[in-house]
Amino acid sequence: MVVLAELAFSASDLAQVRFAVSPMWEVAPSFRLLRSGTTHPVHRAWVDQVRPRVVAAGLDRGWLCELIPPTGGYVPDFLNPAPAGPAPTPAAERDAIRASPADRVRQDLDHLARHQGNLGPRLRTLHYDPQGLLTKVTEELEMYWELALAPYWARIRAVLDADILNRARMAAEHGAGHLLNDLHTSLSWDDNGLRLARQKQPLTRKTAGTGLLLIPSAFTGPGLRTRTTLPDPPQLAYPARGVGSLWTPRPVTQTNTLAAVLGRSRTLLLTELEIPASTTQLAHRTGLSPAGVSQYLTALRNAGLVSAHRAGRSVLYARTDAAEALLHAASA
Repeated sequence: MVVLAELAFSASDLAQVRFAVSPMWEVAPSFRLLRSGTTHPVHRAWVDQVRPRVVAAGLDRGWLCELIPPTGGYVPDFLNPAPAGPAPTPAAERDAIRASPADRVRQDLDHLARHQGNLGPRLRTLHYDPQGLLTKVTEELEMYWELALAPYWARIRAVLDADILNRARMAAEHGAGHLLNDLHTSLSWDDNGLRLARQKQPLTRKTAGTGLLLIPSAFTGPGLRTRTTLPDPPQLAYPARGVGSLWTPRPVTQTNTLAAVLGRSRTLLLTELEIPASTTQLAHRTGLSPAGVSQYLTALRNAGLVSAHRAGRSVLYARTDAAEALLHAASA
């Protein structure tokens, strides 16, 4: 049943509206997209690169497969702990998941069972021993993060930060009501509360803490995702602006000036890392020797221009925010 949820706001609630970037809020919708088998108009390039790695690692038949229903619906709330600050690290959020109270985990799993009819074999063991098995869940979450999201996080994070900056300016210029009205077509603000259309369950202050936590997301969409778990503030994940151009190739020109500083081979590797790649892949694409590529990547990593992410037996390298800024400045 679809309902119209209404979240009341006191002056104190309105004063506690804040934004946060949450790595774990990207896990469920991105994993669901990988499993869907559909061609996504925005994330197709990402899916094509990541799906083979996820399947090779066996993540298509592990804990996440049972925790995240493939066709939508409820995802256990303990997988999305309320961010303590504006941008918690993936490790901090995994620690919060691992510290989830056993009763909270069992309650969420019972809710999941009501939605999908039953629990899979892994989740039945998790229900029996949450404290003993949450480590297994977070280990798989870490593996998924390193394979699917970490190599792309600098690019994703830039879109999320830009969304927050834009909306913070909107709130400063037009007020919080205008900000909340503009978040999504299913949201509306009427001076006393926030109305959410097309919700599957009620959302009231009786089921949520004070304030409101707004979380821009690259993979959530086109609808909204909510989490209400006392005493945490209600969390609302919404599609971030700018996601449509997230995977658009970024042309790099005028690299001669950068090559004069970094060297031709290191500059070539940075431009090739438009797509995260392994040493072997980079050697094949650039014509450089594997030993040379490894040496140059080590130097770039030490300089903070490249990050490394374990992907099974190999390591994927990706450009950092600093590298993106450097290439943009050189092109300009």
